[in-house]
Amino acid sequence: MHFAATMLRFRWLWLLMFCSVFSSYSARSPPYTMRISCGARENVHTLPTNTLWYKDFAYTGGIPANATPPSYISPPLKTLRYFPLSEGPENCYNINRVPKGHYSVRIFFGLLVQPNFKNEPLFDVSIEGTQIYSLQSGWSNQDDQAFAEALLFLGDNTASICFHSTGHGDPAILSIEILQVDDQAYFSDQQLGQGTIFRTATRLSCGAKTSKFDVDYSGDHWGGDRFWQAIQTFGENSDQPRTTQGSIKHASISPNFYPEALYESALVSTDNEPDLTYAMDVEPNRNYSIWLHFAEIESTVTDVGQRVFDIVINGDVEFENVDIIKMSGGRYTALVLNTTVPINGRTLTITLRPTEGSHAIINAIEVFEVIVAESKTLPNEVSALQTLKKALGLPPRLGWNGDPCVPQQHPWNGADCQLDSASGKWVIDGLGLDNQGLSGFLPDDISKLHHLQSINLSGNSIHGLIPSSLGTIGSLQVLDLSYNLFNGSIPESLGQLTSLRILNLNGNSLSGSVPAALVGRLLHRASFNFTDNAGLCGIPGLPKCGPHLSAGAKVGIALGSLLLLLLLVICSLCWWKRQQNISRARQLAARDAPYAKARTHLSRDVQMTMHNSHGHSRTAAETGPILLS
Repeated sequence: MHFAATMLRFRWLWLLMFCSVFSSYSARSPPYTMRISCGARENVHTLPTNTLWYKDFAYTGGIPANATPPSYISPPLKTLRYFPLSEGPENCYNINRVPKGHYSVRIFFGLLVQPNFKNEPLFDVSIEGTQIYSLQSGWSNQDDQAFAEALLFLGDNTASICFHSTGHGDPAILSIEILQVDDQAYFSDQQLGQGTIFRTATRLSCGAKTSKFDVDYSGDHWGGDRFWQAIQTFGENSDQPRTTQGSIKHASISPNFYPEALYESALVSTDNEPDLTYAMDVEPNRNYSIWLHFAEIESTVTDVGQRVFDIVINGDVEFENVDIIKMSGGRYTALVLNTTVPINGRTLTITLRPTEGSHAIINAIEVFEVIVAESKTLPNEVSALQTLKKALGLPPRLGWNGDPCVPQQHPWNGADCQLDSASGKWVIDGLGLDNQGLSGFLPDDISKLHHLQSINLSGNSIHGLIPSSLGTIGSLQVLDLSYNLFNGSIPESLGQLTSLRILNLNGNSLSGSVPAALVGRLLHRASFNFTDNAGLCGIPGLPKCGPHLSAGAKVGIALGSLLLLLLLVICSLCWWKRQQNISRARQLAARDAPYAKARTHLSRDVQMTMHNSHGHSRTAAETGPILLS
């Protein structure tokens, strides 16, 4: 790369940084910050900075437990949350109401304080559906591997951080940090944006004695509280540390806000080793964004031309004739150079090779793996699958957390994905949940999976009606609902599925006639199976159907039956009332019988007396006139 191109790139980077120095930055609100102490039941404050960590209630599943931080740089927290495989291979933290912007997301791993647990689990980490990290054996013994960190853009007011089991122990998470950074942070030729993620591979503070975070340096909050690992030498007798107490200009400014103290130490090459070389292991066939930090802090170098060097990365000269004083504008002034390089092998080597003067100098190094963000699954299809998960009662072992299709290394069990060229999003084109012990019902929302070509739910205990909305999935070719507990009739809408080749409804409790449209499909070499449904009729191999009743007739019969039942109930009540009255009358008659018998005898005696008197009396004519006294 020629010097003119180098200067142009440098001026462009620093123009972006200086443009906001005199802006209204100081008046804007503080950056969004969310720190979660995993497994904590209460909010926690940690020393020495009195940092607030929120409890992780309702963010995820898993099991809280006591923790052992694996490194001195881990937050001094006492709990973690781990995710046994019995709860599924994918488990996620889902944080809502995260403002749109650029963020530094950092996850610290922990070790369980419990017997019979493997101390060092190995698992994968993804953010927003993109896998960013795979823990390697021995991570708990290396400070810079006790956490994973990535810079990315969050644009949908949520942050999804998932942990994927790989069969080597249960993922155990100590803490999660979501820290907003400046929207122009780490602007480069591979701009950090919606389609790009920068995973932190390393951050080195050269010549420093102690590793520190930005907060330990009293750094600006918009820097993201980065961790800078101290390194005293790149190799034995190859360099020497340098420090200064002088003030460094142009350090903590927008958009990256590097702490000034970062430039107060450095490594300088020696007479025996004039080349200053740093090498690190990387993943092959990836792009890496490299940020190199300089400030001329040696008292022996006072003017332009006294220290000039080339920067060579994996054998290629990326920057020619770097003169720190000339390019930064003076001594004790920060200079940042950035480039992105493809790495084919497993080693990244950065060499500073002097061209004028005998020594090279460097203050800090940042290396990021450039990751292309995965396209996510269409939101309405994710929502439909979540509804299906609840309705079918999917067992926890299937998981179904996070995004169904990404990361591509960890798709959901039973969900087949396809990249839709029209939308650039993933869609679900197959469901294979046969023989999974499902016992719920099939919801209407399954029709929102518009791209389904195959559904296999056979061998479960799914009950209820077959939703008629299945008939709207025009791409459906295979529908296997055999050996379940479906009842009711076969929806007429299934006859609209002109692409349907295989339909297995055998082994259920379906009734009624097979729709005529489906019968017609049998002539087009379709394979349909309706056997073992006692109530089905209408095609060869099934019983003949009786007279067909319309829906209105069925409703009329039902209403008539209801009225007849009501009439029978009323008549029964009337008969029962009449019997009660008759019984009551008989009881009264039996109680009054002695009195009624006595009155009957008296009446008869009176009548007989009167009859006898008539036999002996005479009329006035017969006895003559009455004599008056």
